[in-house]
Amino acid sequence: MSDRHDIRDAFAETLLQLAVEDDRVVALCNDSLGSSKLGGFQERFPERVFNVGIAEQDLVGISAGLANGGKRPFACGASCFLTGRALEQIKVDIAYSGADVTLCGMSAGVAYGPLGPTHHSIEDLAWLRAISGLTVVVPADRAETAHAVRAAIAHPEPVYLRMGRLLVRDVHPVDHAFEIGRAGRLREGGDVTLVASGVMVERALDAAEELSGRGVEARVLNVATVRPIDREAVVAAARETGAIVTVEEHTVHGGLGSAVAEVVVASCPVPVKILGFPGVFAPTGSAIWILEHFGLTAEGIRDAALDLLESGRKR
Repeated sequence: MSDRHDIRDAFAETLLQLAVEDDRVVALCNDSLGSSKLGGFQERFPERVFNVGIAEQDLVGISAGLANGGKRPFACGASCFLTGRALEQIKVDIAYSGADVTLCGMSAGVAYGPLGPTHHSIEDLAWLRAISGLTVVVPADRAETAHAVRAAIAHPEPVYLRMGRLLVRDVHPVDHAFEIGRAGRLREGGDVTLVASGVMVERALDAAEELSGRGVEARVLNVATVRPIDREAVVAAARETGAIVTVEEHTVHGGLGSAVAEVVVASCPVPVKILGFPGVFAPTGSAIWILEHFGLTAEGIRDAALDLLESGRKR
């Protein structure tokens, strides 16, 4: 068995389990039945799947209406289109109205790399994090995805689940205790903290191992909930390690790094380095190539941490 997995499979399995347990659970998609992994759900509950076609504004509006009618909708679609085309509906119909909808952004980041910037979703955290009343979650592996789906349906506010397409290895045990708003400390260390989410978590762990070989012990925080961020964990990291490197499959403007920096500058100012796409449209190419192109690798994270520590010593 491969040691790398598609977290969308864990999403689909968990959603089907929820549908068995609760007949109010329904799934919607925007002509994305396959990429949203809803085939099994449709086979089991064909009357509870609604494919609205390539009409993301309708997708979100109908989901809000179903929620108001007592259903528990999961609105699924490629994150670039779900969040970009339907931003007004997400803001007004979902967040402002408090509709109990789980928005499922599939194939986020640069998962659709060969299709180019029109299909990259590297701004979604920025514009959704700015919307009041919307919880934003970026799971890192199968276990965290499964628990995040269950946490989303139990959460009293609407939730955006951001799911990548790249295969990732498991970084949590099956019984991982996920909690919205809580960061997970995956590795201890007192010299620097590496803060990551989603597909970048395993890369942060690999970077920490490489740093250890150079005499630097790095703490690794998995900040799956980007909003509301775990302020306590971020402040503790700042105070106890004195330097923070954030890494995300997103632009450096407005995402995880910005959320961490907002906490740090207000509560415990320390040097922070934000890694991500540097305010540009990512080029066309495979997802792995794009990540390597921008240094979003274990080696890139390692070098950023070493540079940050070296610049701190020179002050």
